Amino acid sequence: MGTHTRPRTLITRLGALTITLAIVPAPVAQARPEGSADHFAGSQIAKHEGRGRAAPHRPGSEGTVPGMDVSSHQGDVDWAKAWSDGARFAYVKATEGTGYRNPNFAQQYNGSYDIGMIRGAYHFALPDRSDGAAQADFFAANGGGWSRDGRTLPGAVDLEYNPYGDTCYGLSQDEMGAWVRAFSDRLFQRTGRHPTVYTSTSWWNRCVGEADRFGDTSPLWVAHYADVLGPLPHGWDYETIWQWQAAGLFPGDQNLFNGDAEQLLRIALG
Repeated sequence: MGTHTRPRTLITRLGALTITLAIVPAPVAQARPEGSADHFAGSQIAKHEGRGRAAPHRPGSEGTVPGMDVSSHQGDVDWAKAWSDGARFAYVKATEGTGYRNPNFAQQYNGSYDIGMIRGAYHFALPDRSDGAAQADFFAANGGGWSRDGRTLPGAVDLEYNPYGDTCYGLSQDEMGAWVRAFSDRLFQRTGRHPTVYTSTSWWNRCVGEADRFGDTSPLWVAHYADVLGPLPHGWDYETIWQWQAAGLFPGDQNLFNGDAEQLLRIALG
């Protein structure tokens, strides 16, 4: 919302003719508060890289486990239907920056668990708003925890194009790498697990590049909307989860776990 200012009047006299002009100042642009919009995993990747075409079947589905991710955009999810349609794991958005909490989180996070899925929470990062440790603390305190129950995935950090401006949030590769490292280290301190890293190859290689490697500690959840995955971000030799379609059979985004159900359980157990 812009700032409204009372119009000023300018009276000009041209001979016998008097003209009154109202001068209305242009509205002043206001920065959007970080809690004013709910950005879901891949929202900015689809915007910048495209959504791809709708594939008629799951690519390379043999030896994989189908899953989904949701946010407030899906509202209350029909978990029984998602289960009957074949989804076996889910990531649920919990937080964004340090000012947004998903109002549907409890129904989505608990509902997926109750139906039998392995599920985890994710955080949409805004690296120019506050440091990585502060956002990890906010996430851990608002749904981003972990327990060794065999049903909870490590919390995920969603790193993608800035929805408000500069692609890399005004940070250099070294600065972005340090931000991710601070988030990862703090979440490990809070939960006992390093985060799953959600990103796209194009964004990561541009904004983090070779500044740091996270493949030894963090599972990779990579977004690429196509029938073939293609190159991975720097620092990982394989993906753990592939977000391969922005919409489809399940509510929200469509995902494939790179392994069988026993391997998925091992990820949950740490």
